[in-house]
Amino acid sequence: MNLTNETACATCPAHNVANLAKLGVNMQDADFVVALAGNPNTGKSTVFNALTGLRQHTGNWPGKTVARAEGAFSFAGKKYKIVDLPGTYSLLSASTDEEIARNFILFGQPDVSIVVVDATRLERNLNLVLQVLEITDRAVVCLNLTDEAKRHGLKLDERILSKELGVPVVPTAARQGIGLQELLKAIHDVAIGAFACKPRRTTNHPPGLARAIKELAVMIEERFPGLTNARWLALRLLDGDPLIVNAVATGDLKSLIVSGRPTRTPTTEMETVR
Repeated sequence: MNLTNETACATCPAHNVANLAKLGVNMQDADFVVALAGNPNTGKSTVFNALTGLRQHTGNWPGKTVARAEGAFSFAGKKYKIVDLPGTYSLLSASTDEEIARNFILFGQPDVSIVVVDATRLERNLNLVLQVLEITDRAVVCLNLTDEAKRHGLKLDERILSKELGVPVVPTAARQGIGLQELLKAIHDVAIGAFACKPRRTTNHPPGLARAIKELAVMIEERFPGLTNARWLALRLLDGDPLIVNAVATGDLKSLIVSGRPTRTPTTEMETVR
């Protein structure tokens, strides 16, 4: 695999410092910020603890009574801050936990969003994965509990899954420390642009809806040039999402546009599967 210019990407991370500050994240001592998402009972907290060790602290989300955990780790000379999002099955903002997770990925624009999934219940967990991939093109799927899957006689091909999803998929058994180094490398590769993610997104909409999404996305891009997820925002507007409707009406969507965003296009053609 050919790598992009690591130095250039490292000096212009994707995260939005101002929005992260509003979300309670101080990036003073970190190069990159990572969001950790996942369904409940996928081993997400175990992954968080394994990556951060004792370098973590807890508190509450700004303006919420929901607890939050934040930690740090280093890899390949870079410092990472990781935020453990509330466990959730969806990002449709139907609950406080969903709202927090969705808003962090959307407005914080983390350099990498890790989605922890249960290898024994992959089909149920993929709903959240696909929703995350609609919002961001910087993601890693942590295929956790592979030891349990093996005990149940389940065989999963992470390379095929990575090809289908367009993002790195790393098998782990976090309780045993298995796959963590590979997970760190995948996070790093996405953060610096060495892995060009091409996330799978839903396109099989009815003709009328597809046309409406396309036309609305164009209008959003014209009003807010530089957005990377206008299509997803169009979907949420059509669904009447009050947060997105308000953000468009007030112009707050401008906060999603980050100048100096690193180029994710490789210098030569790159496969999404190693």
